[in-house]
Amino acid sequence: MLDNETKQQFAQYLDLVESPIVFSVSKDTTPDSKKLVGFITEITEMSEKFTIEYNILSRTPSFEINRKGTQSGIAFAGVPLGHEFSSFLLALLQVSGRKPKISETLIQQIKQIDRPLHFETYVSLSCHNCPDVVQALNTLAVLNPMITHTMIEGSMYQKEVDEKHIMAVPTVVLNGEEFGSGRMTIEQIIEKLLGSSKPETVLSNELYDVLIVGGGPAASSAAIYAARKGIRTGLVADSLGGQVVETLGIENMIGTPYTEGPKLMKQVEAHLREYPIDLMTNQRAIKLEKQENQVELQLENGGLLKSKTAIIATGAHWRSINVPGEQEFKNKGIAYCPHCDGPLFSGKEIAVIGGGNSGVEAAIDLANIAKHVYVLEFLPELKADKILQDKLTSLTNVTVITNVATEKIVGDTTVTGLSYTDRVSGSNHQLNVSGVFILIGLVPNTDWLNETLELNQRGEILTNKNGATSIEGVFAAGDCTDSSYKQIIISMGSGATAALGAFDYLMRQ
Repeated sequence: MLDNETKQQFAQYLDLVESPIVFSVSKDTTPDSKKLVGFITEITEMSEKFTIEYNILSRTPSFEINRKGTQSGIAFAGVPLGHEFSSFLLALLQVSGRKPKISETLIQQIKQIDRPLHFETYVSLSCHNCPDVVQALNTLAVLNPMITHTMIEGSMYQKEVDEKHIMAVPTVVLNGEEFGSGRMTIEQIIEKLLGSSKPETVLSNELYDVLIVGGGPAASSAAIYAARKGIRTGLVADSLGGQVVETLGIENMIGTPYTEGPKLMKQVEAHLREYPIDLMTNQRAIKLEKQENQVELQLENGGLLKSKTAIIATGAHWRSINVPGEQEFKNKGIAYCPHCDGPLFSGKEIAVIGGGNSGVEAAIDLANIAKHVYVLEFLPELKADKILQDKLTSLTNVTVITNVATEKIVGDTTVTGLSYTDRVSGSNHQLNVSGVFILIGLVPNTDWLNETLELNQRGEILTNKNGATSIEGVFAAGDCTDSSYKQIIISMGSGATAALGAFDYLMRQ
């Protein structure tokens, strides 16, 4: 079951296992159960520290990872391959005694939770956002005996997924009630549990040399370049990673023929943490003001940060189509990530709204899973690259509909269809679909700056060649600016430019 690459990856970590591990397995005679037992058997054969015992657990097939003589509270109802293999590996190390790599503040907050919490996370193995949530909740279980967590592979428990109307992954259930859906950091999970959003390192009485707002490639690049100049640097972000973590395959990062968004941004985060940068995550900026010779940044939680300069690198988010039903059925049939949520629509009819590269790429991927895919484009022609259009038109289970306007998305508890208008004839049409993937481009995260910085009609921050904005001492970088092209490598370069521009500004004052 394990390929040679996976075995080699696993073997590298065997010496880090600190204590004997017992895999407690619940099995039956089904093919899925045989697959799970085969996986655990292969793992166990690779180290004398591992043993298997068979028990009856709450789900069959499933297995628990326990240190010998104790229970960890961590279970996997499914085979954690694909993106979830890293979750399995990390859980194995932490259960064996390896300390989680989170701050001491977070560790203490987790240990102080004094009520029983049973988390269940529904995932698909192709979802690149799911491991962040699974690993965060496993960490909670490792640190607090009152917390348990089970990862549930959606395709293995399809009946359960259908009964609970789960239409997006990751979906987290806490004590039988839905807790959240989509990507969540461990800080956001703890905040939701404890109702606290106090930043760990906000030093409101200290003056930064440069304060960066954002957590994506532009912000990270700016922070690293600034810190390397030896100036006091702070970074404020809702979470680290940005829009890149929604990107699966990246083949245009020069010098790296292939990588994936989550992997790339984990490397970027590790690079960030090598420098004395105050990282203030799980924080949202709501106001920017210039006061005399300094910039003041107001946070949503009431915190106030002050700096000599600031760099805005807040990136962008998926554009909404703003039709009735879009908000009501978000994560209930409406999705934005084909890699994450696509497997939940296996054998079903779905629609993709958007005929650009993102939309057509999504339609091609989804055609391998869905019964039929409808591609809806507002303009008379698709906008995607010709090579993608050629691939799309070669697929027999794809229908392209151009020159149409989506009017509304309908359903009961989940999406059951959509209606659209032919922009030439004016006639109205219905599509009976179980899912709608919306991929019509990005919107800059600048709505909180409308009355502060000069923006263009698209809401992008206007900058000069040094990254400077309309306010002296305030710079901007990445997809939130009026840069001609929105690419990861360009965002990184613009972050470096903005940091050097801010440093030059400081030197001239």
